[in-house]
Amino acid sequence: MGALPSKPSYSPMSHHQNILQEVIQSSSAEDYLVRSYGRSFNGFAAKLTESERDKLIGMEGVVSVFPSTVYKLLTTRSYEFMGLVGVIDGGIWPESKSFSDDGIGPIPKKWKGTCAGGTNFTCNKKVIGARYYVQDSARDSDAHGSHAASTAAGNKVKGVRGVPLGRIAAYKVCEPTGCNAEAMLAAFDDAIADGVDVITISIGGGVTKVDIDPIAIGSFHAMTKGIVTTVAVGNDGSGLGKAGNLAPWLISVAAGTTDRKFVTNVVNGDGKMIHGRSINDFDLKGKKYPLAYGKTASNNCTEELARGCDSDCLNTVVEGKIVVCDVPDNVTEPKVAGAVGVILHVTDVDSPGLGPIPVATLDDTNYEAFRSYVLSSPNPQGTILKSETVKDNDAPVVASFSSRGPNTLFSDILKPDITAPGVNILAAYSPVAQTALPGQSVDYYFMTGTSMACPHVAGVAAYVKTFHPDWSVPAIKSAIMTTAWAMNASKTTEAEFAYGSGYVNPTVAVDPGLVYDIAKEDYLNMLCSLDYSSKGISTLAGGAFTCSEKSKLNMRNLNYPSMTAKVSASSSSDITFSRTVTNVGTKGSTYKAKLSETLSFKSSGEKKSFTVTVPGKSLAGISGIVSASLVWSDGSYNVRSPIVVYT
Repeated sequence: MGALPSKPSYSPMSHHQNILQEVIQSSSAEDYLVRSYGRSFNGFAAKLTESERDKLIGMEGVVSVFPSTVYKLLTTRSYEFMGLVGVIDGGIWPESKSFSDDGIGPIPKKWKGTCAGGTNFTCNKKVIGARYYVQDSARDSDAHGSHAASTAAGNKVKGVRGVPLGRIAAYKVCEPTGCNAEAMLAAFDDAIADGVDVITISIGGGVTKVDIDPIAIGSFHAMTKGIVTTVAVGNDGSGLGKAGNLAPWLISVAAGTTDRKFVTNVVNGDGKMIHGRSINDFDLKGKKYPLAYGKTASNNCTEELARGCDSDCLNTVVEGKIVVCDVPDNVTEPKVAGAVGVILHVTDVDSPGLGPIPVATLDDTNYEAFRSYVLSSPNPQGTILKSETVKDNDAPVVASFSSRGPNTLFSDILKPDITAPGVNILAAYSPVAQTALPGQSVDYYFMTGTSMACPHVAGVAAYVKTFHPDWSVPAIKSAIMTTAWAMNASKTTEAEFAYGSGYVNPTVAVDPGLVYDIAKEDYLNMLCSLDYSSKGISTLAGGAFTCSEKSKLNMRNLNYPSMTAKVSASSSSDITFSRTVTNVGTKGSTYKAKLSETLSFKSSGEKKSFTVTVPGKSLAGISGIVSASLVWSDGSYNVRSPIVVYT
């Protein structure tokens, strides 16, 4: 995207139509213009043939041309802050009690946006703005947007709590078929100009180069205006290299557990209790029911479909029984067949089971024990107990579904950046959205995913910005990362590739002691070192940008709050990281590292540079990931940065 000219008479739409006129050679060029971006950056979306696209690429003043792609949504206990969060998602249900403006003061004067939510859509002092770019309303029909918005900045509701004093502006870019790139860019354009403090966007579309990625482009322009963007890394599981939203100016969030978990136990006919998970509010009062094994309770189905208790596979033999399914599927189908409950085998124990009848989910070990009983007993019986909420002493750990690094775009930049609560998060829900309870409308609902973790960090970012309105986006990001709780690698084999810097710590993030700051030009110079073209980088820069050998910045020396290096398994070379920290704590502080070095600051705002070297001989024979932490401490502050080396 280009920069806007300073001429007061400049009309972006007229300019864009004139460009199209030259490309299309038609008197109705405006019919091909989909969107014109002209509030925060300069660009447009249009319908073009391949030859027209090629002609546009060669025109003077055009910095880049890239296709519009479709992205997807990446589907309590919180904190207090004042700030304005822009939620780019699937809309919002404004009548939810979480979006009541009780106890909230006047709309801040800095707000430049509008309430354009469509027919019968009303804003208030909590939801102060709304826009839609798809469908005919900013209303939320699938609840993803409402859930995210209330997590980031919801008002007080008994049993559910977001961040009461925060404000929300909703930008609807998603519909059932997905989230279009051109709509997301339009939302960024508006959100920046409207005056939001933070943008949260729980949308992913795989790994895309940053000069053609709408989230990376929009967030870079937001960053230059002091607006933080938080994103979800995705829900593609524990395989390495699956994380998305990898640009270094984004805060990329993984999902973790909280110290609360739901336990739903099952009891077999021998009285043996087996531990399970799920959210089950049905009470069978301990009554034991006959058990039907889905694999054998089939009617003209393949074995694979039968094992999953698939549609049309269950015959009348399951009526009045609890069905045992090898493969998790839609629990509505056993109910239709007359079952009174379902016991499911799951490998992803962090995704809750929830249905219109009692449900319990069992992990590999517990399911095999229960299935063995079912197969060995002539008349197997069992029951599902009502869920209990218990303290999870292992928490926090990274959820099994949360996408892992390493960063496949920028190998020496650690992703994810941070972990936040993303398992069984209770928040606002759209009453017209589908639930696991067919025909029932709910106002609040449990959802799980990195989409739920992302708005938690948006709230923390706005909280930090409230205390430090003059801090840059990288400084706020640094504060969040370096104050995070350290997580235990013994509980997560992928270590920092799973949890980044650690588990977000909201109350400490406002006073980090030191921050790692990064200038806009540093990001651009880093891209130059990676052979991004000057024209592609200009998409981010907002104007013409030229790479030079002198300005290129090695990725490892970007002033990032973590330090990461990918090396060859046979490498014996030393690894060096150069960093600069800024004192934002008390004057006269002296920080010591475990390496017996010191940093002494005379005043707040003072900067000190240092170098970290990992000796090459210490890397001999490494495989996978090895990591440590550098902690600068003055006795009051502890500023922690992960150091990660991997092959």
